[in-house]
Amino acid sequence: MNGGILSSAAEDGPSGTGAPAWQNGGMAVEDRGAEQLPTSEEGWRARLTPEQFHVLREARTERAFTGAYVDTEQDGLYRCAACGNLLFDSRTKYHSGTGWPSFTEAISPEAVDLLHDTAHGMTRIEVRCARCQSHLGHVFPDGPREAGGERWCMNSAALDLEPRTGPEG
Repeated sequence: MNGGILSSAAEDGPSGTGAPAWQNGGMAVEDRGAEQLPTSEEGWRARLTPEQFHVLREARTERAFTGAYVDTEQDGLYRCAACGNLLFDSRTKYHSGTGWPSFTEAISPEAVDLLHDTAHGMTRIEVRCARCQSHLGHVFPDGPREAGGERWCMNSAALDLEPRTGPEG
């Protein structure tokens, strides 16, 4: 499993406030780690849409085939909709047929926390943003074998797509 099961974020990397800009295909990507985050649920409610709050802060799942990024093929980078943390590259996105945006890996192991999830009578691996601990989705071992075998099944409401610009994109 990419990065193993983590109980907390790594101290360095995209979730740290002094981390350098990400390098992606030779293009510097802004790290938004210094932005102040809400410290209360009321603050998160004010920052997020009701659907985003439901998914990100209450660890819910949007209905299959309803999310904005299910069929999106636009080139870019996906960030956490709650805090802006860099999470996924569109180059690792694929059509899994499950009804949710699926990726073969996170942009780095430090970008996410992986937790054992036994809710709803299932054993799964929950994916959370390493910076703000918002729920993003789950990772399953049924992804494309040629790309490592993982399916990072995310909620569209948990993501913001930042189109890639410049000579690289």
